[in-house]
Amino acid sequence: MHLIGTLFGMLHSVEDSSALNLLVEVLVRLVVELKSEQYLHCILDESQKELCKATTMRSSLPTFSLLGKLADAIPGFADILVVKHNNLVDHLLMGLTYPNESIKAAVCYLYGKLYSSPVGTERLSGHFEERLYGVFLNTLECAQTKELQVNCLGLLKELLKSDHFVSILMNNSKTEEETENPDFLEGENPLPLILKKLLLTRDEMLQAASSHCMAAVLVHSPSRYAPAFIHADVPEFLFECLLSKSEILIWSVYCCLLLLTEERLFFSKCHTVYGIESLVRSLQGVLLLNNVELHKQGLLLFTEILKRQPMEIKLFTNRGVCIEAIDVLMETVNCPVLEVAVEAVKAVAAFLRKDHLSCPPVPYEELQKLLEAVLKRCADLSPPQSSKRHAGDLLFSVSQSHPTNRNLGRVPQRQGQFLLNTLESFRNACRLAVQFQGDFMAQENAFTAPNSESKDTLSNFSEFLLRICDSLCIPMVMSYLERAVSPSVTEVFISALNTLFTVVPSMRNKFSKKLASSSFIRLTLELKARFCSVQSNPVLNHTCSSFLCSLCLNLYSATEKRRTSQEEQEMSELLLKGLPQLNYTIAESLLLLSETPEPFFLDQSLCSHQHCFILLLYFAYTFGDRFVPDAELFLAVRNFLLSAQDHGDCPPPHILRAALYLLAVCQDKGKALDVRSLSTIKRILDNLPDLSLVYVHCPLLLKFFLRYPELMGRFGHQVLQLWFSWEDCKQTEAEEADCGTSSQLNTANPLLPILKSNSSILLILLDLVSSSSVEVAWKVLMTLRTFLERNEDVLVCDLLRSRFLQILQQLLVESSSATLQANRNLPVLLSLLFLVQLRSKGIRELDSTDLRLLHQVSNLCGKCSPRDTDLLQPSLNFLYWSLHQTTPCSQQRVAVLLSNVSLLELLQKVLECTWLWSPPSRPAHLSSEDALLCSGWLLVASFLLIQHRYNTEVHQTLSVDLTEVLNAVIFRNKKPILLLVSIMQFLRAVLRQNFSSSLLVIVGQNKAPGATQPQPSSLQDTALHPLAMQQVFSLVVSLQNLLVHVQLQKDLLLSQAVVACLETLVEYLYVKNQDVALHVASQPWHRFVLFTLLSGGQKSFLQPEVLRLMTLFVRYQSSNIISQKEISQIIQEAAEANIAELSEATSCALHLFLSQIQSSHYHVEPEQSEIIQTLLDRLLGQRTTCVKHQDIVYPLMADVCDRCNTGRADA
Repeated sequence: MHLIGTLFGMLHSVEDSSALNLLVEVLVRLVVELKSEQYLHCILDESQKELCKATTMRSSLPTFSLLGKLADAIPGFADILVVKHNNLVDHLLMGLTYPNESIKAAVCYLYGKLYSSPVGTERLSGHFEERLYGVFLNTLECAQTKELQVNCLGLLKELLKSDHFVSILMNNSKTEEETENPDFLEGENPLPLILKKLLLTRDEMLQAASSHCMAAVLVHSPSRYAPAFIHADVPEFLFECLLSKSEILIWSVYCCLLLLTEERLFFSKCHTVYGIESLVRSLQGVLLLNNVELHKQGLLLFTEILKRQPMEIKLFTNRGVCIEAIDVLMETVNCPVLEVAVEAVKAVAAFLRKDHLSCPPVPYEELQKLLEAVLKRCADLSPPQSSKRHAGDLLFSVSQSHPTNRNLGRVPQRQGQFLLNTLESFRNACRLAVQFQGDFMAQENAFTAPNSESKDTLSNFSEFLLRICDSLCIPMVMSYLERAVSPSVTEVFISALNTLFTVVPSMRNKFSKKLASSSFIRLTLELKARFCSVQSNPVLNHTCSSFLCSLCLNLYSATEKRRTSQEEQEMSELLLKGLPQLNYTIAESLLLLSETPEPFFLDQSLCSHQHCFILLLYFAYTFGDRFVPDAELFLAVRNFLLSAQDHGDCPPPHILRAALYLLAVCQDKGKALDVRSLSTIKRILDNLPDLSLVYVHCPLLLKFFLRYPELMGRFGHQVLQLWFSWEDCKQTEAEEADCGTSSQLNTANPLLPILKSNSSILLILLDLVSSSSVEVAWKVLMTLRTFLERNEDVLVCDLLRSRFLQILQQLLVESSSATLQANRNLPVLLSLLFLVQLRSKGIRELDSTDLRLLHQVSNLCGKCSPRDTDLLQPSLNFLYWSLHQTTPCSQQRVAVLLSNVSLLELLQKVLECTWLWSPPSRPAHLSSEDALLCSGWLLVASFLLIQHRYNTEVHQTLSVDLTEVLNAVIFRNKKPILLLVSIMQFLRAVLRQNFSSSLLVIVGQNKAPGATQPQPSSLQDTALHPLAMQQVFSLVVSLQNLLVHVQLQKDLLLSQAVVACLETLVEYLYVKNQDVALHVASQPWHRFVLFTLLSGGQKSFLQPEVLRLMTLFVRYQSSNIISQKEISQIIQEAAEANIAELSEATSCALHLFLSQIQSSHYHVEPEQSEIIQTLLDRLLGQRTTCVKHQDIVYPLMADVCDRCNTGRADA
């Protein structure tokens, strides 16, 4: 005790500061080591005495310093002082009033230690309120030395831990009116101003301590204390402090500003607008530091400002700052620390607001990069999707296998939160795009240079959202659903999808189809059943219901061609009303669908649920999401229709349409409908004003109606008419052209297998041809043509011909010439009649139906003019093919046609039109006029041959100008190839008859004005009359040139016609004048033509035109054209060839050539004779009947049909 007293006495006698510090340290160590309170009480008693007897407060400084050191070293010192030596407190208060900042600093330090103790806080509460409060604030405000400032702030920090002291310091016992008065706040609250003054110093320690004290005040009640700081403009200086590089200061400022964001006044005073640039720059600097907590705190502050900023006050007034903010967010999103990335994604979600980005031009390109970075970062955290199951399957498997709480445990909570924040960012981006649609200034970059395209457009941004949703967002959520299902995640996800419908309106239908085909209807129903039953999760229920409603309406708009605004409105009202209550499982909904309402009570709620579920099933099944077993669904829908009919409740057309479609789709897996069900369906459909109200263009629905005789007989005609009205003829033809197998063809045209199984449908189709619009009739024609071509085993020709006859008879009786020409369906009917004739390719006997058809068609032709190409083309084709299809002994066909004077008069006009109609310069395809001319010349040629054969009586003759015919072949004048072939066919016919026919009158004179009729100029001309020698040579040269043209154009049809015409011409010349014939056959130019043909792609003698020319030269002994060596080469090549692989035309030509060699004077070796005989035997064994005249009707008619189809499509 004596030692302590001696040392204590030395404190006040020694003046050296270092010695004083040493004495204080010795006393503190001594008391601590002795561990006895009596020594502590001794020092406190001595301190009390010393302070009482001190003449000045300056000498009290060692005492205050010692007490402060003891408070640091001994834990219970503060409690002992305030309880047993509280008289010392009065001396402390006196020290604060003494004008010495060292003493004040020591006193403040000791006060801080006293108020850090709970006992001291309680005992000294009144002391502070009554005596210390004002003195302390004055000391803090006037402090000049850093020591005093720091110790005052330390005391303030301890005081601010108590809500009572905070209330005193902030003088908060004011009325609400006083709080709203800034002048009153500034005058009555000195603490905010004092702390603001410290912020203005350049000492970062004081700034950090000041901001920390502000945060300590605000944390008690931001709403009570923040206005005082805001009115003192403290936030402005806090933002300025963010330019510091001190982590402690930045952290303190972040905390203080974060608390200020809870007060609306902080934003209305525009402090955030002033400080946002400083905050963004601060974040840029902070990211360079390795301080994760500081990163998180800065992002949290940024997020709160972005979230709480009023919409009417624009936060980013400078586009450059906005771009910098996006860069900061991009960098933090890609931060490897997940905690920082989570906060960054929250900030992105808050950033994506229209008022934050409305400073033109909107940085769409930067926003795209930011969103893509967010989604990719989230996707990197998610494991890849284990399979490509649909959305409904994923949810179904999760719900069946794992309880909800266990699922959420499988996914890290932070990862789930990251996904939720990511989806909120994406949803906000979608909403942003929708909001900008109404802002003209935000549509595109107004500062784009002229004649340049900017990527910063709303359109590009909207399309990006749709693309990235498909490529990243949806797969990411599907991966999450494999492991867990969170209501909050799914709510945001479904909400984002619903917003996307309006982001790109032009892609809305396509996007809806993709969602429906990916089982999102099933997914949403499962979500509602799992989380929204018993009125739970109302937000999720509303979101899912709204999404389903929008999806269904979009699908209705995309699939229904004949939608009406009234029906769409009814459907919308039904879905909006019924979907929120439709929170059942799929199995429960099926039972609900089969439920029957109570008698005499129509349950509107039940009907609403049933109708909603049927609509959802309809749209899901339309796009392949068949999530209900077909057999169960078929039975449920059937029961629904039966129940509705039994209770007199007729479903609206859109519900009935959906129900019929579901029945049709599930028919194959369900049992056939019984009589009662069919009768119910018939009664319901009979009550409809128009069957199109419930029609769906679907092959299964067509099959459904045509499957049951009861439905087909009543509605078959209407259904087929609707089918062809909706069918795309061009698409059908293209699909048929691409189909190689019958199964592929049936897929392209599903009506074909139905026709094959039920040929009576053909009669309905024929009625459609005659009674429907021309477009429908042409589509029926295409279907019937394909059916007839692909199904040769189906015997329907007799049935069709009989029906054709009835239709034609009715038309001819009821119509005049003018009305026939105006009937646009008649050409279609005649085209189909011709196709039926083509279907019967074999030679057969004529029956009464054939003759009557010939009679009706020929009469029809007689009522037409050459300009009626649509009617005449199929009619002349039919007449031409009928002549060549029936047996040669059937003379009635010729008599029927040649007795029709009006028909022959028409043909005369058609032939004359050949010289009157000017040809097009370069026809891309055969025109309708040229096609009619082809049919006319072919038909007249056939008349000549058959009339000559049977010597049929002629009632009307035809006249032809021979010079015009020859000139057509000689000069061609850009005539189409088919027309040239047809004229050569006619020329062959008159050459065979030696220009002598009772049906034909040859006119050879020139009819030009002033011209005289030419006379034979020599004996040769007389012998060849009506041909002249000059015409013969010109014709031969023209035919040779045409053969060269054949080689260049690879036109097989023309080559056959030219060779045949040359053969017939030489035959005619040989009969008239052998010398001329031999001279023509021996023209040296023939050898050049021959070798031109041989120099083509095949370079083989075994070509039909080459062999026939060789035969011609052998027959007329043209040794200068063909030599023995070349004959031997042909024989050798034929011997080495595979006879079975030769075409029919080549086999016939080879047979004629070999036969001609055998019967000619050409010398062949015995070995070659044997080869020739062997070849003839082999050819004779495998040859089919070779018609003497060349079969050119097939390519001609195919081209005509193609031309007609093209013309009809263009029309």
